[in-house]
Amino acid sequence: MFWTLFIGLGALWGSVMMFFAPDGSLLRMDGLLPYFKVLPLSNLLYQNYIFSGIALLLINGIPNLVAFYLLLKKKKKGVVLGGILGVTLMLWITIQFVIFPANILSQSYFVFGLIQALTGYMAYVFLSQESMNIRIEDYPNIGRNGKNLVVFFSRLGYTRQVAYEEASRLGGDMLEIKAKERTDGTLGFWWCGRFGMHSWPMKIEKIDTIIEDYDSITICSPVWVFGPSAPIREFLTEYKGKIKKMRVIITHFQFYSMKSVIRQMEEIAGIEAEEKRSIGTRLGRVREEYTI
Repeated sequence: MFWTLFIGLGALWGSVMMFFAPDGSLLRMDGLLPYFKVLPLSNLLYQNYIFSGIALLLINGIPNLVAFYLLLKKKKKGVVLGGILGVTLMLWITIQFVIFPANILSQSYFVFGLIQALTGYMAYVFLSQESMNIRIEDYPNIGRNGKNLVVFFSRLGYTRQVAYEEASRLGGDMLEIKAKERTDGTLGFWWCGRFGMHSWPMKIEKIDTIIEDYDSITICSPVWVFGPSAPIREFLTEYKGKIKKMRVIITHFQFYSMKSVIRQMEEIAGIEAEEKRSIGTRLGRVREEYTI
């Protein structure tokens, strides 16, 4: 939202200045008009800044303000449009690199466009994750076998879906780990990243389930910064030595198995996993299982 508003208002202001002073004097760009001669139809379009102002308004101004409005209304189109406009700004600035001498303004706006494109991509990923609709009634076998327990922590939905599928396959009971820290939304992503960077455990809510009653425990955890999620790290630490048999499933955004994360979980729990699975999950729909 910041980048669409910042760039949109900046483009609007720049285009208005070009309309008020077509020679570019208000923007102190009057000395740059000769550089436009390298562009097609320069004799027709670039004798002043009127056409440049119209292009700036239609390409970078109005579309970014529309994207800001759509984001304000929490519309998916705003996320997609905002990311595309970041790429558009980089292409716009690339033209400036070709025709203008090196200058800090063009370089800065190229970086702004890159950041807007990256944040747009991140917002699209988050939106895709948060749009996952998981219903427990779609997994009818859950709870039919009282000997197995599936323990999971899921910040957005990937790991929850995997855990439900596994519990339905085994007929096991479910136990969702709840963290006492904020983990949801974009702010939760950054806060959880702090725990992941330091490999800190995260305090979890009280568990009433008697873990020792189960013959086998399946632990499902997302990967945080090349390690298990902090709530699962806390769970494994708290119940070290109390798990009879353990299965492990990790979910992650990477394109390889990340088996080192499973080894970390085994070391924390003090027991080797009998079954180990690594599942790459991306954009709320892509799933790929890797060999351990």
